Amino acid sequence: MTRFAAPIAEQIWDMKYRLKDADGTAQDLSVEDSWRRVARSLAAVEKDSAAWEEKFYHALEDFKFLPAGRILAGAGTGRAVTLFNCFVMGTIPDSMGGIFDMLKEAALTMQQGGGIGYDFSTIRPKGADVKGVAADASGPLSFMDVWDAMCRTIMSAGSRRGAMMATMRCDHPDIEKFIEAKQDAARLRMFNLSVLVTDDFMEAVKADGPWELKFDGKVYHTVDARDLWNKIMKGTYEYAEPGVIFIDRINKMNNLAYCETIAATNPCGEQPLPPYGACLLGSINLATLVSNPFEKNAKMDEEKLSELVATAVRMMDNVVDASRFPLEQQAQEAAAKRRIGLGVTGLADALLMIGERYGSVEAAAMTEKWLKMIARASYLASSELAKEKGAFPLFDKDKYLASGSLKEMDQDVKDAISENGIRNALLTSIAPTGTISLYAGNVSSGIEPVFAYAYTRKVLQKDGSRTEEEVVDYAVKLFREKFGADAELPAHFVNAQTLAPLDHVRMQAAAQKWVDSSISKTINCPEDISFDDFKDVYMEAWDTGCKGCTTYRPNDVTGSVLSVSESSEKAPEQDEGAEVVYLSEPLDRPQQLEGNTYKLKWPDSEHAIYVTINDIVHGGHRRPFEIFINSKNMEHFAWTVALTRMISAVFRRGGDVSFVVEELKAVFDPRGGAWMKGKYIPSILAAIGGVIETHLIETGFIEGEGMGLKTDPQSEVVAVGEKPRGKACPSCGQYDMRMVEGCMTCASCGHSKCG
Repeated sequence: MTRFAAPIAEQIWDMKYRLKDADGTAQDLSVEDSWRRVARSLAAVEKDSAAWEEKFYHALEDFKFLPAGRILAGAGTGRAVTLFNCFVMGTIPDSMGGIFDMLKEAALTMQQGGGIGYDFSTIRPKGADVKGVAADASGPLSFMDVWDAMCRTIMSAGSRRGAMMATMRCDHPDIEKFIEAKQDAARLRMFNLSVLVTDDFMEAVKADGPWELKFDGKVYHTVDARDLWNKIMKGTYEYAEPGVIFIDRINKMNNLAYCETIAATNPCGEQPLPPYGACLLGSINLATLVSNPFEKNAKMDEEKLSELVATAVRMMDNVVDASRFPLEQQAQEAAAKRRIGLGVTGLADALLMIGERYGSVEAAAMTEKWLKMIARASYLASSELAKEKGAFPLFDKDKYLASGSLKEMDQDVKDAISENGIRNALLTSIAPTGTISLYAGNVSSGIEPVFAYAYTRKVLQKDGSRTEEEVVDYAVKLFREKFGADAELPAHFVNAQTLAPLDHVRMQAAAQKWVDSSISKTINCPEDISFDDFKDVYMEAWDTGCKGCTTYRPNDVTGSVLSVSESSEKAPEQDEGAEVVYLSEPLDRPQQLEGNTYKLKWPDSEHAIYVTINDIVHGGHRRPFEIFINSKNMEHFAWTVALTRMISAVFRRGGDVSFVVEELKAVFDPRGGAWMKGKYIPSILAAIGGVIETHLIETGFIEGEGMGLKTDPQSEVVAVGEKPRGKACPSCGQYDMRMVEGCMTCASCGHSKCG
């Protein structure tokens, strides 16, 4: 029986991928059972299903091929679930009826757990004429707010967390409002935002020329292109958004440019997709394919790699037929093009094993070589599948061979496609692999560098307590086992803490040359990077052929990343001072406390609700200690008592407890909310969250205006011990959120915003 490399790996399997009955009884008794379930399911459509089941099982065995989590969790369960990760929805019509039809489709897709992308460039700008009703248009951002509320509602109903991508063209008249939208901390929290940057715009930026903002042929404004570029850069420099997508490059390099136009991506950006486009994901674990690791003759086993890729392509092609889809249009789009997204994980670990420093010219060359091998093997395998099962329905030989990624492909591959056709229109993509990388033994994620060689993770126990465990990188663990726990790590061992931003760009550009779709990657930048140097990162990404760029610069707004120590001779570990300080024991209650009582009148309730919040002064600062919620309406009794006990327990533990406000304000009542002080409040719980927020602002615990109260703009969050930077994980509450592969990911529990 397979032994998991670390407790976290087994926990992720048990929580996310293990088949269980509704009452929690495990059907998969071991990870081998999970592999067997998936292999049997995906081999069911084969003529010789028994033989292919064994081949598929061998590919999954020992974590060599890692299908995306939806496939691991859903295949072979008999459940009506989608096995696809990524969806881009239909083009939004510029009409009220059409817009809300699209909203319904988005809700249905998100209800099944699909992450979605939308281009909002098709909606007329704010202030434009609306014919027939003598009114001005409210603009695309107002409708994005509606989408955001829908996503929160779906989440509050108990469905999988939502993830959405919103794009807008760089020539849309409302582009400046789009760039600044998420600088409001309360707005569009369910969205990732990216600007669709065109070739013409980049040329105008370089030439310092003018740039027209237009819609439907009408020019609304003319701006300086470089000024607009600087606004985009300033937004992502200070707020980590918006991202940048080089949309013309994506369309020019698309194998299907002859039959589709792309204007949006999935939430993490690795899948640019057409309207109703869908893509499933999987990753080759390169760290498992290096022979003689850390020896002079260490190398990638090219024969095993090519064989594994061919098997993976066949497995993923079978998923297209095995999966359900939220919408019929998505099923039709998937069947017409049979798009798959085969990527890699463990790249940085594999480079460490062969002695290459991630980010170096040599490592980039090796990355390009390996990715070409994968692309070549993928195309050949898909061509053989076409010979056996038929090409994808929209295959046009002449147009296909003249487009996209095929231009620089080897001639024998083109000859095979010319003779047999090809089964899958696009084959390769590099997606976020944070969770499945942990499940596979903490291999490095995707094509990212090793984030930290070792870090301490808090593990939530069944009794509510937390224990700590060390999580060690896969390659470092292997090195220690081979040379001893005290052996000094070689000089080529680098990680994300020390890597120069342009080294990140070099690696992304090297990989992109042989990736059909795109790459989800974060370019980590130091907090003290100058604005000019920061802009150079994006210009280098453009100049070297990347299809997009996502950066992360830690600061007081975005939060800090996990800190590691470089002073030790051993692998760097988490600094003791790198996280918010939590009180080991709840604070004792003094005899007297100061506090405020707030009266809350909810329209559907005959009696008012009174919320009392008492504070304690700790370290010279006032912070919340307990809450009481009272009402004569006995209908509320049970839940108000439970709520007061839970919130008070959170308050007494210390730390930045402001996440309580966010959680309560995100609750939507399916019966509808109410208008209070000119604002729409979606539920009683959200109203209580607003009261708590107002109190925290009044006492200087957080910044903001709450429910309309004016406050000192210089006030800051006050926490016991260090003031945390960034937000707590929405799953486990720890302050270990970090940006990996374009997604905020928790180092403590593996939670990822993108899936």
